Amino acid sequence: MHSRYARYTQALSDGVLNSPGEVDSTLRQHVEVQSAKLNGRASHQAGQVPAELERYITKVALYAYKVTDQDIEALCAAGYSEDAIFELTLSAALGAGMARLERGLSALKGESDATQNH
Repeated sequence: MHSRYARYTQALSDGVLNSPGEVDSTLRQHVEVQSAKLNGRASHQAGQVPAELERYITKVALYAYKVTDQDIEALCAAGYSEDAIFELTLSAALGAGMARLERGLSALKGESDATQNH
């Protein structure tokens, strides 16, 4: 992203995806990539997200307002701590938000693929 805010968005991404945490940074990066792809970012990266996370990541990426206590309880039952769930949620939200921002900026520049329905 080329803007006056690029430094800040990079710092945000690094903080969410690469800082020490409960969840391995590689998994957080895979979650971000999957969420961004769901929101229209073209990517050749293939991230492996555990099956028990796929539904949750999709829900956060596309329908965050539909996340319920039962979703969190299911992840806790699968062995994820509340801190881990928080980090995974941030990673998914980051991917979705950044992909939407990238598409919006592309649309403002008049790029034709930015306005296609993904």
